[in-house]
Formats: sequence, structure tokens, C-alpha cells
Amino acid sequence: MSDQAIKNPRIKQGWLRVVLFGGCFSLITLLITIPAVIAVAGVQTADLQSDLIHTLSGLLTGNYLWLMLVLELVISLITVGLFRVLVDRKSLMSLGLELGEYWPEALTGLLMGPALLGISSLLMLFSGHLEWTDITWDGTQLFISLGLMVLIAFSEELVFRGYILGNLLDSFSNKYIALAISAILFAAFHATNPGIHTLAFVNLFLAGLLLGVNYIYTRNLWFSFLLHLSWNFFQGPLLGFKVSGLSLPSVLQAETKGDLFITGGDFGLEGSILVTAISLTAFLILSWAFRRKYRS
Repeated sequence: MSDQAIKNPRIKQGWLRVVLFGGCFSLITLLITIPAVIAVAGVQTADLQSDLIHTLSGLLTGNYLWLMLVLELVISLITVGLFRVLVDRKSLMSLGLELGEYWPEALTGLLMGPALLGISSLLMLFSGHLEWTDITWDGTQLFISLGLMVLIAFSEELVFRGYILGNLLDSFSNKYIALAISAILFAAFHATNPGIHTLAFVNLFLAGLLLGVNYIYTRNLWFSFLLHLSWNFFQGPLLGFKVSGLSLPSVLQAETKGDLFITGGDFGLEGSILVTAISLTAFLILSWAFRRKYRS
């Protein structure tokens, strides 16, 4: 028997559960992150606000990136766990964590990341906006980078697709409205990343649509998790681009040049108009395909 058949949520409206979840997520983030940053980086309390903003930016681009990502995972698990069990009165697995019959979608997500980024990179390369200048192989560092990408993908998919989109689907009869709202929130979550600009924000919104297009039909996280993971890992540690403005050690050393509209500027490839076109095209194709498959 399903969780829904056993217990109804303590709060009926899904959108209200999302609003309360967002507030709780922000509060827990402050309670956990601020003491951690002060302890690790030695922030002075005389000008706490400006010092924290400066230090957080430095941690995201420095040696403590792993700490920030572990904290993000812990905060996501705590907040989602509390709300899923105590407010929604459902199990964590009901967020879509079981692979089950959805392995074809999971495999599609895994392969789509390299495919979409490969197309974007080749377009930049042949148009003269990209050059790979060197190859650096460090198996240990590559494995660490893979671990970091797993942390990012799992924590963000758990929050934005598993909890937020899942609950919004309970409130909106039109699933694409729920998807659009979750995509806006996903883009806003990255709005303070280094190098962010308007086109990068639009691409983050499109990424939210692309990551969630399978979930609105299946309520399963494996497509979005593996697409998110393969996209970030292929983009940063392998191809040498910045990942949403964050620099990572990479196998290929990429050097971009020319029009920032094409290269994405300081935000990296995700700020490029090429990614806009490719992400929108992929979303429309997947939306059509999943709508046909799950028409019933």
C-alpha cells in the first residue's frame, strides 16, 4: 500500500509545503553554514555580513569547495527528511529514489549530459571560440571531482525535483506550471554563483526544465540525477569548463576566446547562447517523447 493511501499530509496544499520548506531550508542553512565558515575561515565578527559574503565566495572557488558541498548535502538531507516524514508523512524513498522500471530513463539521462555538452563544445571549437591547450591526467583528482559532482547532483535533485517539484505537482493540475516554478527556484538558488549573468540565469532555468521533464511523468529521480551528474562531470573535470561559475581541476585544459555571448564568459559554457539553443531543443524533444510514452 502506498504512503498516500496510509496517511495524508499534515498540510494539504503542496505549494504551502514548498513555501514552508524553503523557509526552513534557508534557516537551517544559516544555522549550519555560518558557524562552519567562521570556524574554518576565521571570519571576524566586526563586519560579519560583508566578511561572510566574501568568505563564502572564496570557499566556493578555493580548497574548501568540498566542505561547502558536504554542508549542502547535510542541509538537504536534514530539511527534506524532516518535511517528508513529519509534514508530508511519507517515506524518503517515495521521493523517487527507487530505480525499478525506470532504468531506460536513467540511462538516457546518463548519456544526455556528454551528448549535449559534446555538441556545444564542438560548435565552439569549429567556430574558433574554444581551444584545448593541454591534457593533464590525475586519476586521484578525477575521482575526487567525481565525488564532488555526486554530492552536487544528489543534494540538488533531492531538493528541487524530489521535494519541491513533487509537492508542486500536488497543487497544480497543469504539471508544466509546477515544472516552471521549480525551474525558477532552481535558477534562483544559483543566482549568487561567480560570474552569473542574465543569459546564464536563463540557461539555469532551462536546465531546471530539462532536469524535471521526466519527473513530472514518473516521479522518479534517476533520470535527473544521472543527467545532472554526467553534465557537471563531463563539463568540468573532463572538458575543462567552469561548472556554473566554479573552477575545477580538469583533464583537458580549455581556453575560450571571442564573443562572450558564445563562450559564456566567467560563468562558463552554461552561460553560452549555444547551451540555450541546445537545452531548449532537448527539452522540447524530451517533453514530446515522455508525453507520448506516459500518455495514459
